[in-house]
Amino acid sequence: MDNKTIKELAIELTVEITTVCDNIKGRSVYVNQLLRACSSIGANSHEAKYAQSRADFIHKMEIALKETYETEYWLEVLYKVKSLDAGVYKELNNKCGTIRRKLIASITTAKNNQK
Repeated sequence: MDNKTIKELAIELTVEITTVCDNIKGRSVYVNQLLRACSSIGANSHEAKYAQSRADFIHKMEIALKETYETEYWLEVLYKVKSLDAGVYKELNNKCGTIRRKLIASITTAKNNQK
């Protein structure tokens, strides 16, 4: 697994998706949804760093996880409507998977330490 933090990976993903989206024409509804979801991953995971409690941390990380799933959804939609080629789709989706796994591990650890 990647040694980068969730925040670092989320920023990289957001930058890559932004660059890709800048070249997609005629799909603004999907592109806007994708940009909102992917940028929210990093924002929520960064905000979790400053959580007021363990429960607040878990909540913010779970929101980041949901936004990761939503990002994967919009990537798939753009792929299916042929606005993303297979290679780009696979690469971005794999990066989402890495972030998702890290978020799940972090949430699981926080929940286990809560007991």
